[in-house]
Amino acid sequence: MQPRNMSMSGVVDLAAVKAAGEAKAKAEQARAEASRTGGAGAVAPTALVIDVDEAGFERDVLQRSAEVPVVIDFWAEWCEPCKQLGPLLERLAVEYNGRFLLAKVDVDANQMLMQQFGIQGIPAVFAVVAGQALPLFQGAAPEAQIRETLDQLIQVGEERFGLTGIAVDPGAAPADAVPAEVPAGPYDAVLEAAASALDANDFGGAVQAYKNVLADDPGNPEAKLGLAQAELLGRVQSLDPQAVRKEAADSPGDVNAQLAAADLDLVGGHVEDAFGRLVEAVRRTAGDDRDAARLRLLELFEVIGPEDPRVTAARTALARVLF
Repeated sequence: MQPRNMSMSGVVDLAAVKAAGEAKAKAEQARAEASRTGGAGAVAPTALVIDVDEAGFERDVLQRSAEVPVVIDFWAEWCEPCKQLGPLLERLAVEYNGRFLLAKVDVDANQMLMQQFGIQGIPAVFAVVAGQALPLFQGAAPEAQIRETLDQLIQVGEERFGLTGIAVDPGAAPADAVPAEVPAGPYDAVLEAAASALDANDFGGAVQAYKNVLADDPGNPEAKLGLAQAELLGRVQSLDPQAVRKEAADSPGDVNAQLAAADLDLVGGHVEDAFGRLVEAVRRTAGDDRDAARLRLLELFEVIGPEDPRVTAARTALARVLF
């Protein structure tokens, strides 16, 4: 099943003045009530992923969506793509540290919810923001696209509804908690060979080695970072920096010129310049050119790492030009 509906353009429907006002009022009321009752304490990371059924849907999803965006993962035990997507969403819920709550719904046990959301196939992922539902995507999707969608969802929650998320206490996790990420296999030798190839400027060999790891373990962070670095270095090794920068300056509408210049910016340590150049390329283009600039920007995010504040700022800028 191919991913679809990755766009957050449906969020535009949430921007009605009346709806936004009502949602903000609900959020303020919920925070005020939590403060009065002492219920605003931090939660354990394990509480960021919950199983939801029809009986608890209003309490666990609709009411909670007044304080934090709730992402709903509709899944089933027999669904193979669900077994890939589910652990990824759970890991991201912990990584995003309370910026969204993940609610998992077993469709076999909750047919009514499946019908109410009009789901035709699974996995299917929806969000509820301030009591209002919107589709995110269907099918197993690449992590980069999922992160982009989540970032846009969180931004909408903050800017339009004042949702600031829930506080998380890392120390509240149970002592026997299972780590969120478990390696799929022993890749030390392959990763070491890839790193050696990278050091020897054998970028093609490094790329293939990292891809071999990711074929078995798509979420392996070391392989993802190594692949992004190897591909970047492979692209810039034969470039003439002076010629590339001149072409980019002379032809601001030439996407390929901007991609090459952004690569050089990043390799030269000018991270914000690289990100800004590609965000601007996304803003001024459309169609295939726009997709090329957006995807290159996501690749460069991988090189720097998702936790870097420059990546966070660039994601926000990207969301603004896209939607």
